[in-house]
Amino acid sequence: MAGRPIKAAIAAFCAVSIVGCAENTATSQRGFKAQYNQARTALEQGNYDKANRVYARLVTDAGPFEERVRLEHGHSELRAGAFDQAAAIAQALAQSGSGKERAAALAVKGTADHEQGLALLRDGQTRAGAARLTAADKAIAEVLSTHPELDPLGALAGRQASIKVRLKALR
Repeated sequence: MAGRPIKAAIAAFCAVSIVGCAENTATSQRGFKAQYNQARTALEQGNYDKANRVYARLVTDAGPFEERVRLEHGHSELRAGAFDQAAAIAQALAQSGSGKERAAALAVKGTADHEQGLALLRDGQTRAGAARLTAADKAIAEVLSTHPELDPLGALAGRQASIKVRLKALR
């Protein structure tokens, strides 16, 4: 009979522990969602420093949303003018991804490489600029050939045409 109170106490402790874990999970999910919304709002409002800080924190806790958070972080870095950082984030995503996710990452990488290439050319670094433009052309070409639906308005195609003209002039 002495075992019953102990079993009941253990069962009660387990129930409280399970509920506590569920509450912590729900809290962390609400916290993640709130932080994600904070990053997304900052990105949309042009507050890229804040968006980048929050996205960088979120990546470690993103779970199944990690690729999306990393892609948005790369996009935020791109819009902030941190082209090398944007290209690095997007390159890592493209290497580990496939399908539409890879193509979306390559769109960010191609755009970042194009912008960085133009900046290098303005600084008189012709060889480095041309290399970045070539990388941009390659990334954008893959996006357009594998997932043209990611360029519904032709912005990437227009960017690629501009890159080709610039590369031809550099030869």
